[in-house]
Amino acid sequence: MRVITLLTDFGNGDYFVASMKGVILSIDPNATIVDVTHDVPSFNILKAAFILWATYRYFPRGSIHVVVVDPGVGTNRRAIAVMSRNYYFIGPDNGVLTMAAEDDGVVEVREISNRRVMLSEVSSTFHGRDVFAPAAAYLGLVDFKDYGPLISDYVKLTMPKPIERNGVIEAQVIYVDKFGNVYTSVRRGMFNLNYGDSITVNAKGRGIRVRISKSYGYVNRGEALALFNSMGFLELAVNGGSFSSEYGLSEGDVIQIAR
Repeated sequence: MRVITLLTDFGNGDYFVASMKGVILSIDPNATIVDVTHDVPSFNILKAAFILWATYRYFPRGSIHVVVVDPGVGTNRRAIAVMSRNYYFIGPDNGVLTMAAEDDGVVEVREISNRRVMLSEVSSTFHGRDVFAPAAAYLGLVDFKDYGPLISDYVKLTMPKPIERNGVIEAQVIYVDKFGNVYTSVRRGMFNLNYGDSITVNAKGRGIRVRISKSYGYVNRGEALALFNSMGFLELAVNGGSFSSEYGLSEGDVIQIAR
């Protein structure tokens, strides 16, 4: 039984996701399909890449991760299939797959060019249904080498790395979750930041003094805090509120952290 995960920016109000599932099950009726999310903001490749990185490792070995956040659909951007040490990744060659695949260890990357692993008719606007879904379903029925030629110049996205200058850490907002919690690019073990430390976060010219706590409930409701979250990132939060909304931070913003 193959596990195939789907991660897209399609939403759930249209026919797109159901069409992909129908294609997969028509080829492999025994496939187990898992929806990671279809609520990625439209065209947000970096957010999709982070979500894939945060989830791929919790699935059984051999699972196939399909990601369709594809603003370049129908252009000369390539469709690719990636074999890593423990998983497969299928999607557009725009970097959305590589943060996760390289974390697991890329074995080989192939351009999906063999028409045998696609639908007989391929539209110029819906490769999720016509290319990526069938390519995922055919894994195991067709040798991986038959998907297409090996490539090495695929697009790569990497996790932003914080830097420290004169005692000030410059970091990037890499993710904002539904609660408005802000994930920074600072990870546990960097810069000797520990529970109980007080830090000043400069966000768009506004300085916020917070303490690094173990969880949200260690501060009063409505109070800002920092913590190391379940993925090991330094997170900025408000107990019972939204740090992102209160301080105007979005993914990609740069912040400074000082003791």
